[in-house]
Amino acid sequence: MSNTHVGEATSAGSVPVTSIHRVEVDGVRVFYRSAGDQDAPVVLLLHGFPASSFMFRNLISCLADQYRVIAPDLPGFGFTEVPEGRKYAYTFDALAGTMEAFTEALKLNRYAIYVFDYGAPTGLRLAMRHAERVTGIVSQNGNAYEEGLGDAWGPIRTYWAQPTPANREVIRQNILNFEGTRWQYTYGVANPEAVAPESYTLDAALLERPGNKDIQLDLFLDYASNVKLYPKFQEYFRQSKPPLLAIWGKNDPFFVPAGAEAFRKDIPNAQVRFLDTGHFAIETHVVEIATAMKEFLKANNISGRR
Repeated sequence: MSNTHVGEATSAGSVPVTSIHRVEVDGVRVFYRSAGDQDAPVVLLLHGFPASSFMFRNLISCLADQYRVIAPDLPGFGFTEVPEGRKYAYTFDALAGTMEAFTEALKLNRYAIYVFDYGAPTGLRLAMRHAERVTGIVSQNGNAYEEGLGDAWGPIRTYWAQPTPANREVIRQNILNFEGTRWQYTYGVANPEAVAPESYTLDAALLERPGNKDIQLDLFLDYASNVKLYPKFQEYFRQSKPPLLAIWGKNDPFFVPAGAEAFRKDIPNAQVRFLDTGHFAIETHVVEIATAMKEFLKANNISGRR
């Protein structure tokens, strides 16, 4: 395991230090960001497509005064490295397996999870396998219900139904490029120019790595497996009743507000909040999200330094 500090506190207790680390698990060199007291309650942040732990750069600082915050890059994303010889199968089951090995390598026996986009089916698989470890769930546009799938899934649904080279190419050309990535960050945002350009620019640059677009196309195809698992996720909600906060960019074209409201069907006490923004709500409303998270975690006795 290796680590590097990427920030220093400007004065005692004002800005928690964020450090970067790499750890070998499951044949993968997982890159992750970490901040906060080692003995504080753990919050695990799981990013989505086409992002990485970089999307949590501001949220980590907001939470780390009270929590140990850990944000890994999923295989195929960010700076996590998968050796070619590993012959990694890019499926959501595989992503969850790597994250399971990651949490065990770090000896994370109890944690709240923040799930966004792809982080939801990854984190919910983890929660189903180890319900006793999950202290709470914050879902920021992380879907688990059919009614939450918006019209933007149209071309991908076509790809699921007919995974032909032609339909694969439609996704490659229309989604896996700079403009497609920027659109995901800015659609539904009141002032698109307020979205930090380094966010979507980094994502788009990493998509251009040799072979990465085929990885993403494999994951798009496998996303259908998540939809098939929705009933299992919902069964987990009903049986385990994890404390849950759904905090949602209400203008998201991929995961629409009905998906947030649906959590209450299986977890009647679930909290649901909407923000006037798009898919990457954290880019425009990080303070609101951090405040809501701290209130939620405190209300469910997942708070403060131990």
